[in-house]
Amino acid sequence: MRESPDCGTAPAALITAPASGQGKSMITAALARLHRNRGRRVRVFKHGPDFLDPMVLERASGSPTYQLHPWMTGEAECRWRLAQAAGDADLILLEGSMGLFDGDPSSGDLAALAGIPAVPVIDASGMAQTFAAVALGLARYRDDVQVEAVIANRIGSPGHGRILADCLPSGIRLLGAVPRSAALSIPDRHLGIVQAEEIDDLDAKLDTAALVLEEAGLDALPDLVAFDAVPPPAVPELLNGVRIGVARDRAFAFIYRANLDLLAAMGAELRFFSPLADSDLPAVDALWLPGGYPELHAGRLAANRPMREAIRTHHAAGKPILAECGGMMACMESLVDGDGQRHPMAGLLPGETVMAGRLTGLGLQSVELPGGTLRGHTFHHSRLMTPCEPVGHTVRQRGGTPGEAVFRDRGLTASYFHAYFPSSPQATAQLFNPREAA
Repeated sequence: MRESPDCGTAPAALITAPASGQGKSMITAALARLHRNRGRRVRVFKHGPDFLDPMVLERASGSPTYQLHPWMTGEAECRWRLAQAAGDADLILLEGSMGLFDGDPSSGDLAALAGIPAVPVIDASGMAQTFAAVALGLARYRDDVQVEAVIANRIGSPGHGRILADCLPSGIRLLGAVPRSAALSIPDRHLGIVQAEEIDDLDAKLDTAALVLEEAGLDALPDLVAFDAVPPPAVPELLNGVRIGVARDRAFAFIYRANLDLLAAMGAELRFFSPLADSDLPAVDALWLPGGYPELHAGRLAANRPMREAIRTHHAAGKPILAECGGMMACMESLVDGDGQRHPMAGLLPGETVMAGRLTGLGLQSVELPGGTLRGHTFHHSRLMTPCEPVGHTVRQRGGTPGEAVFRDRGLTASYFHAYFPSSPQATAQLFNPREAA
């Protein structure tokens, strides 16, 4: 028997851009804060595999932020999460990734799938009438992607904004012209923007950014969009009673909210701990060491010998450990940071990771496991050097070629690959179930 559909109607828009670096992330966050400050219930979603932008979007909106991606999360989940949000939200915003039509599937594909209008943020600094040409190209490139309004960002003066508004062709309107503002910038580093909790004045910054958008005329709600979808089937309680220790601090924070939801739905008891600050593990049956920035905190990780010993003891007992990207880096014998300093790590696998000073892995990938196929992505700036032979490799979504190496040792599964757990609950359960550990 099919469950009754989730459905609802809410003002909604996809905030996108012609390219990365146009300022869409902070525009989206500022819009969310602007409407939240007016007492509205705001839900924000992020297109694609991104950990950092959602941290800021959650702070801006006061609501949980989930990833939507027709390939990684699946089309049905995209529709369902939007329909569920529309049931009680006063505004739904989606932040796109890269440019509107970049990637496969692109932000434009998500807009078409959900029937949501796309609103490009265009960096207009150094631009006049060419602004209209860029807007027109985005609006006409695909018939199934609706672009009827644009936002001009980083304008130089009110007169500059009027020029941009006047040159737009019929059928495309300027929602607002946003001046350059320090409140609409956020520091970044090699993997993206700085983590939300590392920005001491983030809430004040978001409030100021919201006022900047309000003064630019961006306080109106977008058009209503109707959503409906059949909820996904209930997941079996494959991890009922399993206690999973989840590393979560400034060194390990790359966690999809949907991954935590799934583990809990399968009956797992989640116990969070900090490899930076804690001296011992909680009482757990399995560990999840997610990605993050261990290279920025390698000295503290190395100095916390009790925690490293606790992780080694857990591993020696054959208990499950999933170590993803930064988590895998912490499992090696050593980590060489960006300054060339070598730091001892947990030593579960021989070898070391070395920061490369450039991007060394990027893209959507999947991995075949006994329980099914997990989808996800990879994004790292380090190189792995180990004598270990991998048990297999991920598969790149683009081209189907081998991707990241996957290593197994006792109960440990380690790779640069970041998995989206809901793409295969059965495969996920096998990674954490002590009865499945090697």
